[in-house]
Amino acid sequence: MPPMRSAFIALSKNRTLRNFSERSAVGRRMSSRFVAGMEIDDALRVAEAVNRQGMAVTLDSLGESVTSETEAHQAADFYHQLLDSIDARKLNANISVKLTQMGLQLSPVLAESIAWKLAEHAGKLGNFVRIDMEDSSLTQVTLDIVRRLHARPEVCAAIGTVIQAYLYRSQSDIEQLLADGIRVRLCKGAYKEPANVAFPRKAAVDANYIKLSRMLLDSPLYHALATHDDAMISTAKSFAKQRGIDANRFEFQMLYGVRRDLQRTLVREGYKVRVYVPFGRDWFPYFMRRLAERPANALFLAKNFFRA
Repeated sequence: MPPMRSAFIALSKNRTLRNFSERSAVGRRMSSRFVAGMEIDDALRVAEAVNRQGMAVTLDSLGESVTSETEAHQAADFYHQLLDSIDARKLNANISVKLTQMGLQLSPVLAESIAWKLAEHAGKLGNFVRIDMEDSSLTQVTLDIVRRLHARPEVCAAIGTVIQAYLYRSQSDIEQLLADGIRVRLCKGAYKEPANVAFPRKAAVDANYIKLSRMLLDSPLYHALATHDDAMISTAKSFAKQRGIDANRFEFQMLYGVRRDLQRTLVREGYKVRVYVPFGRDWFPYFMRRLAERPANALFLAKNFFRA
């Protein structure tokens, strides 16, 4: 793993720096490039603006591991509010949820119960819940929960998950998810993983991403390709055209604040684009992982911060 990326990932776990950043005006100002705001209304305003540009949204209330069942239910209540607000405002938006926010590390049974209630709520509104993927130690339990939820007829259309291309296991995971009829968002991966679990070199991750994206595009299900990489996007577009796959059968997903020019270009070309819009007070780990993924973002932020 490149030293700069490793450094940002290490900083994402620094409690002192996190506490200072999340409480300071300077930290909030720096984060605003990638984080929509601190409150639900901030995120909804951003979602409306993104919709006006012809793009869909997935909303993520930032936060990861909770320390009590009460906190898990509070996090879930926030998402229930989001689903109702999306419906009330008629937004083209769904939600992305981390199971650790729903109490996964306290009790997988608790997390599954909470996720089921969210998916049931989303299904009644004609909406969708994407279960996010976290580090590789949680991959199997996350997929097990998603598969059990999807097997329930009342929520099967309202649940999907994420696969990370840098993991060796991802091809077999996608094969199983496709067999089960589960929708997938494919990303490269943003956690620090050991070499016995994940491809250590970018070229290998890229090659695996291309292979997995072709598997998804060939599927009759509606999937999402999450990438800002021009080469990955061009390859997917070319493959879809060769196979006669209509642009409405899949979507590209990108992060809020990253490659806005590319987002708009894809919309003009007739592709479906969904922007991942995170918000909330617990933004620091997410923010640092965005810098780890693309260290050039740090230079961009510094230039714009000091220009103001």
